[in-house]
Amino acid sequence: MRMILATALMAIFVLLASIHVYWLFGGRIARVAAIPELRGSPSFVPGRFATLVVACALIACAALVGAAGGFIDAPVPATAIQWGCFGLAVLLLLRAIGDFHLVGFFKTVRGSRFAWLDSALYSPLCLVLAAGVFAVAWEAAI
Repeated sequence: MRMILATALMAIFVLLASIHVYWLFGGRIARVAAIPELRGSPSFVPGRFATLVVACALIACAALVGAAGGFIDAPVPATAIQWGCFGLAVLLLLRAIGDFHLVGFFKTVRGSRFAWLDSALYSPLCLVLAAGVFAVAWEAAI
């Protein structure tokens, strides 16, 4: 079960990284729906470097889950991989909960395309990813 779940999680992280690479090279599809808005304007404009960092972080998440799932032979102790996964699960859970302003289930700014997608897709996805990463780490511990 752990390998199936780890495979699915890795695929999702790689897909998300691919979308960021697409934006990095000038892709425009869905870019405006990925940034929180305040009064109809983007709350920030991510630069190319920030987009690259996010893509690399998502690939690192895929690698971490791959190591916990037994796909990647990492040069670190298994307990470090497990704790890394538990930490990643906590970060994803915190993203799902949000900042109580622009992102997450408890955001106060609503009415934009991003806010709708965040409630319908982004935050639930983070919650599911958090549960999946936790489950992979837990099964690796057993």
